[in-house]
Amino acid sequence: MEGAYACASPEEMQAIEGIRAAQRLVHKTATDAGWYTDPKTGQQIERNFGEVVALMHSELSEALEADRKGIKRDDKLPWHDARAVEFADCVIRIFDTSAALGFDLAAAILDKNRFNRERSDHKLANRAAEGGKKY
Repeated sequence: MEGAYACASPEEMQAIEGIRAAQRLVHKTATDAGWYTDPKTGQQIERNFGEVVALMHSELSEALEADRKGIKRDDKLPWHDARAVEFADCVIRIFDTSAALGFDLAAAILDKNRFNRERSDHKLANRAAEGGKKY
């Protein structure tokens, strides 16, 4: 068997289940809030993919702006760093959209992380070399 479940360690399986639980939770929150319902007709809708990706971008831009302006605390959740809250907003949008589209995001994250561990362009020596990735 290929992918996330092939030789998954207990820690990896725990991560998969945690991500899946978070994905279900945020999708239920969005669904219950009516983000998948036409407000005029009450009919179920499919969200526009480009629109939700743009909203993901906007959350990252808000994190960048908080950092750029030195905003330390979030205005709605002041016990959290503003950048962390904007990252959370982005992750929530990603988890929600992935759930709506039926993506196995947990398996994709695990597989991509495994792949990244072995990439030659992610090795410190190759990054330090001429033409290597600096960031």
